Amino acid sequence: MPTIEKGQTLQTVITTFETNPGAFSDLLEELDAAYEKVISRQPGFISAALHVNDAQTRIANYSQWRRREDFLVMLRTTEMRKRNRRINELCRSFEPVMYDVAKTF
Repeated sequence: MPTIEKGQTLQTVITTFETNPGAFSDLLEELDAAYEKVISRQPGFISAALHVNDAQTRIANYSQWRRREDFLVMLRTTEMRKRNRRINELCRSFEPVMYDVAKTF
C-alpha cells in the first residue's frame, strides 16, 4: 500500500501513458502483466497503482521504491527493456518521472 508522507526516504515514480481507445486494453494488460510477473518482484519495490481515465486514452501509474537506484536497476533488466519496447508500441508517449513528496493534506 502506498505511503504518501513528506520526509520519507522512498522514491516515488509517476508515469503517464498516452494511448488511444483501440490500444487501451492491450496496454493495460501489458502493464498488469509487467507488475504481476516482473516489477513487483524486484528488490526495492514497495507498491504501485494504475489509474485510468474515462476516455480510455490515459493511464497513470504511481509507484514507490525503497531507493532511486532500485527503480533504475529494474528499468535496465533485460525483461523490462523487452516489455518497455512492447509498451512503447501501444502508446503515443509514456514518461516516468521521479518525485519527492512536498506536502500532504
